[in-house]
Amino acid sequence: MREENANVVVLGGSLGGCMAALSVAKMGFRVILTEETDWLGGQLTSQAVPPDEHKWIEEFGATASYREFRQRVRNYYKENYPLTTEALSDDYLNPGNGWVSRLAHEPKVALSVLSDMLAPYINSGKIRVLYGYKPHDAELHNDIIESVIVQHLHTNEKLKLVGTYILDATECGDVLPLAKVEYVVGAESKQETGEPHAREMKDPLDTQAITYVFAVDYVKGENFTIDKPEQYEFWKNYVPSFSSYSLLDWHAVNAADTTTLKEFTMFPNNEGIPSLFTYRRILDVSKVEEGLYDGDISLINWPQNDYFLGSILNVTDEERKKHLKGAKELSLSLLYWLQTEAPRLDGGRGFPGLRLRKDVLGTEDGFAKYPYIRESRRIKALQTITEMDVSKEERGKKGIRKYKDSVGIGCYHLDLHHTTNSNRAFYIPSYPFEIPLGALLTVRVKNLLPACKNIGTTHITNGCCRLHPVEWNIGEAAGFLAGYAMLHNISTREIRDNPEHLKHYQDILEDNGVALHWPEGMEV
Repeated sequence: MREENANVVVLGGSLGGCMAALSVAKMGFRVILTEETDWLGGQLTSQAVPPDEHKWIEEFGATASYREFRQRVRNYYKENYPLTTEALSDDYLNPGNGWVSRLAHEPKVALSVLSDMLAPYINSGKIRVLYGYKPHDAELHNDIIESVIVQHLHTNEKLKLVGTYILDATECGDVLPLAKVEYVVGAESKQETGEPHAREMKDPLDTQAITYVFAVDYVKGENFTIDKPEQYEFWKNYVPSFSSYSLLDWHAVNAADTTTLKEFTMFPNNEGIPSLFTYRRILDVSKVEEGLYDGDISLINWPQNDYFLGSILNVTDEERKKHLKGAKELSLSLLYWLQTEAPRLDGGRGFPGLRLRKDVLGTEDGFAKYPYIRESRRIKALQTITEMDVSKEERGKKGIRKYKDSVGIGCYHLDLHHTTNSNRAFYIPSYPFEIPLGALLTVRVKNLLPACKNIGTTHITNGCCRLHPVEWNIGEAAGFLAGYAMLHNISTREIRDNPEHLKHYQDILEDNGVALHWPEGMEV
């Protein structure tokens, strides 16, 4: 088995993984970065999810490099696309005019921008990317991970990767069980966390739904109907426990009150019914010169194709494959239903002009290269972020919780999509929050750092820490932490425990544009 060495090994080319690698390289160290697919960027690219962000994102509330990414995306369109005069002059250009995000854009554009941001460090050899590799095994001695063995998904070649620090930036926290790192998966019990919305009994298999996203455009008058999917009849007739309607229906859970349902429809209309096509629309043809695109392009990541019939974490390979296939079949079934049977406001049925755009996501089957993962295995951390730390109801007049060891900030509702066993869903109002360094430190293993959705959160608080700008921030904090520890030859725990080192580390974060606290006196 060939051995590869670097100062830091980052497993997973997620948003957090990319930013962790970039931060380590900025500190002058060498990084090996692995990625299962052939696209870096996780949520934004290989999972095809436009950025979910808070209402202040254009002014503050994210790291400088995240804001730089957003501006680069807008510049990419302005420099390369034949935009209309109005679009060119729009400082806050939203290429897709999607209502889920102020910056709904094509995954390939995100990929190009991320590649440009990483290019100096990849081209100089500071970052080496290994595509197609997944963690397979790990060697642990005296609470130190000595190596991680990765295996190529197609050739089965195995490599032994050795680094002073190992950063787990995989979407599912795959390194944790391999390296025997203490972790939590699924729903904790109320007794464990004390959270008001925790379950009475813990359930490791109760995880958030996954989604296989696909892209479509719409060409009126054409017929692009796909073959009837294998599981279509099952999904057409499947009525989930939280609804009196079939899952393939225009009635879906109301985010404002997840105990109720809300009616949606396909396209914008004069009847006030929300359009799902524009929800995650990533290209609005009104923004570009006429004739360039056949029609608007939208990413289909809707309540109707959230798959919650089983977890893909801590199950057998056979069970995992079954659920991944089920998630794809559900998405295909949604597309077929939309093309053939979805009720239209004019009284007709179906939109055969919907065309599966495989090219948008760079795959043969038209799905995103990787399922959208909302919940990961999570480290047992020195400090766990709980509902009491972020919920508006629980915090009350205390407002935003502040930490002496803050390494960043975030803001989002406690947003849980329907879970695999209990089928529960939440959209709990929260305060803006800080990310404590203690949430990035394991209770035992000394050189493992989480750099994705696998920090010390609970099943519930994962719902506000899993979104794009927060994961980005986590990756940067983890990368600079590993760099600082190596630079001073001390442990990450010493950095947290020693006020002088903690301050110097936080100074590095702030010097690199990582905000540690929200502005004083902000209205929340």
